[in-house]
Amino acid sequence: MKRFVSLGKVGIVMFLLVACNPSAATLPQSTETTQPKPPATATVLQVSPEPAAFTLSEKGPYHVGTRTFSFNDANRDGRYVSITVWYPAVQPGDSTSKGPSFDADPDFSSAPYPLILSDTKNAKLFAPYLVSHGFAWASVDGIDTWGPQMDVGMIDQPLDILFMLDRVASSPPEGLEGMINAEQVGVIGYSFSGYNTLALSGARIDPEYYLAQCPNPDATTEAILTALSAFDCPPSGPWDEFVAHAGDAITTSEDGMWQPMTDERIRAVIPMAGEGWWLFGERGLAAVDRPVLIIAGTQDKLYPENALIYEHLGTHDKAMISFVGDGHMVMVSDYDHIARLAHFATAFFGYHLQGREDYAEYFSEDFVAQCDDLFYGVYDK
Repeated sequence: MKRFVSLGKVGIVMFLLVACNPSAATLPQSTETTQPKPPATATVLQVSPEPAAFTLSEKGPYHVGTRTFSFNDANRDGRYVSITVWYPAVQPGDSTSKGPSFDADPDFSSAPYPLILSDTKNAKLFAPYLVSHGFAWASVDGIDTWGPQMDVGMIDQPLDILFMLDRVASSPPEGLEGMINAEQVGVIGYSFSGYNTLALSGARIDPEYYLAQCPNPDATTEAILTALSAFDCPPSGPWDEFVAHAGDAITTSEDGMWQPMTDERIRAVIPMAGEGWWLFGERGLAAVDRPVLIIAGTQDKLYPENALIYEHLGTHDKAMISFVGDGHMVMVSDYDHIARLAHFATAFFGYHLQGREDYAEYFSEDFVAQCDDLFYGVYDK
């Protein structure tokens, strides 16, 4: 049910400006200090129940620390995996910077913190926001592209993220023991990493459907090929090599589809401007079984694919927020867009991982409807 308040003419104008433009008004600033933080009950950000502003686009009360680590995955021929961990921290006494501080002392006041996973390129954009609101974050370095063609990165990168989750859960980085709640995990990714995020949602690769698309796509895929820049068939040539690289544990099943590359500890995911329809197909997407929030710009060449993915997700707990008129790169190259994306990510993960029921308003249809340049669901106007 929508809420109505009497604002007067000036108030109505300001209400709309604040609701639809994070930079149009002064919102709560970070409460970072050089002193230790008070108990957890005092550090939780209090948010107005009225969905009147992108309140969560502002950084929260925690300073952000980072540390880097590297490991070798013995189960994949010693594959090297470098990770960056982002965590709530005590701001160093000799620093006035509001940016992340390398190797800062962890802030245990509300630990353990739910964990977000991504590649490091996306983490650099969004971790400083979400970690300041009481999340831990782990990101794999150097996995933000496949190169000129789709390749075994479609297998390796989701597995890198799962390997990172296992390491952080079973052997927390030294000095961060007790900081991370690895039982409440979210995954987020943009563009190429949107595929990784979708793969970690429980979606299953459907070889029969994928191979049938190469080189002659069916009517469903053909209808969006003019906009589907991600559609690429190179793996279909050396398919046996592609299957061998994935391994029997993933490719063996009774129904012909691959096993999902996911983990039950992953509770919610946000694929942004991603891809994967042609690889998962309708059957593979029907296997998605956890909350999903899809975000994409309506002028993105990948938008028709994102709409198709959204419509076929098997989970009933799904939402899509469309940025009207925005193309692919605008979303992550403009401060206001990044701040809005951070707001929705904080709200979505706060609701599903932190148990903040009041955050549901901040990614709801009523909230989105306040802004002319946003649309809740698939935009077909």
